[in-house]
Amino acid sequence: MNLVEQINNDIKQAMLARDKRRLEALRAIKAALLLIKTGKDTSSDEIPETVEMHMLQKLVKQRFEAGQIYKEQNRPDLADEELYQAEIIQKYLPEQLSAEEMKTIVLGIISEVGATSIKDMGKVMGLATKKLSGKADNKAISEIVKQALQG
Repeated sequence: MNLVEQINNDIKQAMLARDKRRLEALRAIKAALLLIKTGKDTSSDEIPETVEMHMLQKLVKQRFEAGQIYKEQNRPDLADEELYQAEIIQKYLPEQLSAEEMKTIVLGIISEVGATSIKDMGKVMGLATKKLSGKADNKAISEIVKQALQG
């Protein structure tokens, strides 16, 4: 079952359960998928899995950032809602890698590419983001690459 079908089924279940909070998060995912489908990233009806994972990561990141802003502005009610939606959306992402697992994979990519200095960061990041798509945050990957190439 692809992501679109899974989201549609989960929306039906949330409607039957009258779970408005969950339904809102699921509808946000569906809206983002429809935007991608009508955009120029896809040539067929199927959305590539890498595009789906990137979109889900983006939605989660947006929710977490909004939640932090609401907390700073002393609006715990809105912050809780954003963080709840982030949790729901995160369930559709593959399990995130630990820092050690990421470091091992990135070091493997560095040796594979033959990178020796920070000038080679672009090559390493290109491969690393493709290999770890959906499993790790690009910011975390970037930090590991910087540390490995500087040290």
